[in-house]
Amino acid sequence: MALRTRVFIDFWNFQLSLNANASPGYRLDWKALSPWLVAQAEAAVTTPLAYEGTHVYVSSDPASKAEAGLRDFALNVLDRFPGVNVTLIDRKPRNPPTCPTCHQPITSCPHCNGPMNRTIEKGVDTAIVTDIFKLVWENVLEVIVLVSSDRDYIPAVEMLSAKGYRVINAHFPPLGMHLARTCWASIDVKNGLSVLERKRPT
Repeated sequence: MALRTRVFIDFWNFQLSLNANASPGYRLDWKALSPWLVAQAEAAVTTPLAYEGTHVYVSSDPASKAEAGLRDFALNVLDRFPGVNVTLIDRKPRNPPTCPTCHQPITSCPHCNGPMNRTIEKGVDTAIVTDIFKLVWENVLEVIVLVSSDRDYIPAVEMLSAKGYRVINAHFPPLGMHLARTCWASIDVKNGLSVLERKRPT
């Protein structure tokens, strides 16, 4: 019987790794990514897999005009691909630094008087782990393809592995080797860059 399989993508972790490993101007064919990953996973487990969807987790600063295009792509393009579900997570503002003497917040730069507004990405890894465990709890998931190099996932992977679930890590070596070693198997995404490139119209 085919093992029920889903792909979980930590968008920014994946995208930044892709940018560092692909040639300038490279464009990923997002429609081809999940089928390729599942095929690689199936070869690793040597058991038929039943692909049941992809979950993409994108963090964004809702106040940033520069990221408006990203949010539009995530919700109106990527989320409409068959089997793809996008979770858009707002980056939460981080408290400004405080003076070590008077402990008052420093809201503007003492040199240029510019605002000290910062955002912090919190919640992507938590959202991914929560969704994986929810699906495991509902007994609808047996093989997890985790696309990330973030070692913060290691405790969750260790727990899933101890319960007999197979987590397959897709990453760009040597980045993320700690996570990859914890997983049941790993996929070197660099090996698929040529087939995953979106072809320009001629």
